[in-house]
Amino acid sequence: MTFGTERFAAHLLKEAYTRNCSDIHIIPRGEETVIHFRILGELVLFKSLSASMGDRLISHFKFKSSLDIGDKRRPQSGSFTVLVNEELIALRISTLPASSFKESLVLRLLPQTFSLPIERLSLFSKPAKQLLSLVSYSHGLILFTGPTGSGKTTTLYSLIQYCATHLNRNIITLEDPIERVQDHVLQVQINERAGITYATGLKAVLRHDPDIIIVGEIRDAETAQIAVRAALSGHLVLSTLHAKNAQGAIYRMLDLGASLEELKQTLLGVTGQRLVKLTKTMQPHRRASILEIITGAELAGVINHSAPLKERSTINKLLLKGVALGYVSEEEYFRWREEEPAHHVQASRAVP
Repeated sequence: MTFGTERFAAHLLKEAYTRNCSDIHIIPRGEETVIHFRILGELVLFKSLSASMGDRLISHFKFKSSLDIGDKRRPQSGSFTVLVNEELIALRISTLPASSFKESLVLRLLPQTFSLPIERLSLFSKPAKQLLSLVSYSHGLILFTGPTGSGKTTTLYSLIQYCATHLNRNIITLEDPIERVQDHVLQVQINERAGITYATGLKAVLRHDPDIIIVGEIRDAETAQIAVRAALSGHLVLSTLHAKNAQGAIYRMLDLGASLEELKQTLLGVTGQRLVKLTKTMQPHRRASILEIITGAELAGVINHSAPLKERSTINKLLLKGVALGYVSEEEYFRWREEEPAHHVQASRAVP
């Protein structure tokens, strides 16, 4: 590894941090390698490099993450931490094979000191208050859904901070990888090569007398079953799940083998989340979460396959509310809205 590569890597991370970049994409394109920054959800070209310099840069980050530098034929993932402008940043690394024995690499930047109360993360106060109310329960299951980059992990860490400092709960997390080190909770790193999967880790955590269990992601039927049983046995369980929206998460849990009766007894709430850019009339260069929450009577209605309540604050209604109040642009509305086949709504004219 040449000094030039190390120096450029340090420069790259400093520039990404200064520009509030969430991800760095290093992608081979023909005879060159292009670097993009994801800033406020959008990809921005940073620089083009020669293919050889791009290869050295990718190898440098793989070496720092203890990955196999010589293996370009299979995806790899890892992480490491680095000081940037005197702040500790965790980097999550993912490689993907490309054509002609090349590979691409994506780094996610995870500042370790970043922590905001849920009230400041959410655009509207009501969903934030609902979440704080839900985590005050002693047992049950809360699920978080949303596309990649929608802020689910940030929301979880904010709730962890609240539970640890305000509710004095014993909290154990299962993460892959650990994205932000939290001194006040016990964090367990998933390592499938060492036999520590979400399912085996969750079994071990249950013997450690937790009050709250955070499962980074419910990926399979076994993890779903253990999470439900943990909630049934007197623990509060919070986890993310891949689903189109909050309502879809319920059907996803059924597909993973949870029974209707188990969901009726354990589910406290399900959220769908989007991370939207605020207009210049709000704070510039800032994003906020829009949270759709299904709980209470409507949650029971969805589980029982009865008609959903029309007055629920869906993602689309919340986006429209943001447009009407001048917080969200019409462009953001059309970017993040969910399709409604029954009718088409003009964002500029509809008021929730």
